[in-house]
Amino acid sequence: MAKVDKLNDYIVEEQIIWKDKKRILGLPITFTKYSFSENRLFMEKGFFKVVKDELLMYRVLDVRLKKSFWQRIFKVGTIELSTADKSTPIILLENIKNPDRTRDALSSIAEKERDEKRVLGKEMFGTANDGAIAHDSFIE
Repeated sequence: MAKVDKLNDYIVEEQIIWKDKKRILGLPITFTKYSFSENRLFMEKGFFKVVKDELLMYRVLDVRLKKSFWQRIFKVGTIELSTADKSTPIILLENIKNPDRTRDALSSIAEKERDEKRVLGKEMFGTANDGAIAHDSFIE
């Protein structure tokens, strides 16, 4: 009896619109890769032990760009994503090239995805702050 493999029916290849690697001294010599499509952000880390992670773009709550003195010299930056994902509430895209353009694109795509899925920000913030005490509870 032949094996039935129907996994290919469910695999959708997404067009990658941006990709880069974590850089050291401006050179892409690490084993950390970042990429994103219009729907998902992908991260792959490791050489011997490879860990792949992905995030749906509508779960991105906030996008922050950080550039230290040395990062500005080597024309790289770190993008910090605050997300509504329980496994990875903070994602760092470290030492990437063209961080300003990448941050703008990520922010626009996340906003577009939230609009398409009709997800309101206040719905997302409730999931991101599970277990946190509301600031209003301190006001008497």
